[in-house]
Amino acid sequence: MSDLRIVGISGNVKAPSRTSALLASVLKRIEERTELSPHHIDLAAKAPVLFRALRSDQLDEEGREIVSAIENADVLVVGSPVYRASYSGALKHLFDLVDFRALIGKPVVLVATGGSPLHGLMIDHQLRPLFSFFKALTLPTAIYALETDFTDYAISNPDIGARIETAVEELIAFAELGRHPVPAFRSIPSHRNDFQRGEVA
Repeated sequence: MSDLRIVGISGNVKAPSRTSALLASVLKRIEERTELSPHHIDLAAKAPVLFRALRSDQLDEEGREIVSAIENADVLVVGSPVYRASYSGALKHLFDLVDFRALIGKPVVLVATGGSPLHGLMIDHQLRPLFSFFKALTLPTAIYALETDFTDYAISNPDIGARIETAVEELIAFAELGRHPVPAFRSIPSHRNDFQRGEVA
């Protein structure tokens, strides 16, 4: 897996952020285990760029670079705070701009933070269906943390560290089983209509 492109996306819209800190911890552990250098996209900084476009064909150069990094990634680590029983609107808008063919077969590690243990259900009820639409493969172990699992925006609960370790082990096993690389995504014209692409006017 020496040439895998790993991209992390933090769906938080403020900084500092526990979601961003948790996702950064996952990326750091991946880097330690693989000697790869993941790329971290923090929507607290990047969402204003993406909100300049309502459709992918309206993206400017900076926005296109963000979306292209995701479309061309081999592995995604995606996190969001739980907001109104779902992931953030900024994260949804970002994936509205990603080509529906770009993530087929790619592994995704899911991360979330929330104020109650029950909010962790958002991962299975909201995030997994999102990536199911893209035909991506969400890995079994998700990482969910509460405010009490942090001290000064750093993870202080060893149980969260253990889940990070498990998720990274699963990712490495997935890659070493030869399931990667998946066929490269190529942006080619599609004859499907908007309904078939899952889009509406």
